[in-house]
Amino acid sequence: MLSDIILVATGLVALFAGGEWLVRGAVALASRMGMPTLLISLTVVGFGTSMPELLVSLRAAMEGRADIALGNVVGSNIANILLIIAVSAMVSPMVRWDGAVKRDAIVMVAAGLATLALVQSDVIGATAGVALLAVLAAYVGYAYWADRKAGQALQFHPFPEISRRKTVFCILAGFIFLFAGAEALVNGAVGIARTFGISEAVIGLTIVAVGTSLPELATSVIAAVRRHSDIAIGNIVGSNIFNIFGILGITAVVAPVSASNNFREFDAPVMLVVSVMFAMLLSFGRSIGRIVGLLFLGAYGAYLVMLFAS
Repeated sequence: MLSDIILVATGLVALFAGGEWLVRGAVALASRMGMPTLLISLTVVGFGTSMPELLVSLRAAMEGRADIALGNVVGSNIANILLIIAVSAMVSPMVRWDGAVKRDAIVMVAAGLATLALVQSDVIGATAGVALLAVLAAYVGYAYWADRKAGQALQFHPFPEISRRKTVFCILAGFIFLFAGAEALVNGAVGIARTFGISEAVIGLTIVAVGTSLPELATSVIAAVRRHSDIAIGNIVGSNIFNIFGILGITAVVAPVSASNNFREFDAPVMLVVSVMFAMLLSFGRSIGRIVGLLFLGAYGAYLVMLFAS
């Protein structure tokens, strides 16, 4: 029991550190290669902050832990909105976001619909995975074209310039910590599930999902404190899009993912409802304040209660 808790804690720390180092190194490398700032924001940073989710889901799927693999993706998307947006709003209310965020919110809802459709089948296989990745590529291409046409330059992690040697070190260390962290987290989570008789799906939807969302939590809270609402919100919307079209897509291509009845009947519908609710708030609302944050936290608490009670 204690060893499993240590594994989970160690895995979370390693994933957080590895994700930060990888993004730092990848951004520096992309800048050296002459990639436009906007393209770096849409691809390198967006994908980099989702690396913990990717490696954990991949590792779980390859070990036949489909519930953890799928639960990590679905649970992360739910936690990103009901937990991370809530905490960010509680720390500093968010106001004023641009049309790009509203546009991406629609794509996020489409990702939720795609997930709900995919889990109706017994297995999410390679064909579905390729389709998801194709949609992601189309989305990134369109977003880059639209934002460039509008003259926007999305901001990303304000990492300082680093030397070539440090760039290589950050990338290598990032991957090493991410792989080790994913291994430790999956093994520890499985051990805890067995000890308490909890399903692996519940563990994936909670401990694993929240743990792999730590980079998004740090980014959004810091952005909210600095009054950069677009970054705080855009980080979450972008992460949710990447989680479905990218993480689930790659995972399904590498190892088919089976979906249990709970995902069909409860978790995927909850994720879709939460995504629609958040998209409507972004489309018609003017701010996300502490009251909304409290409501989101309450909704997340209710979701957890229903999850563990089922």
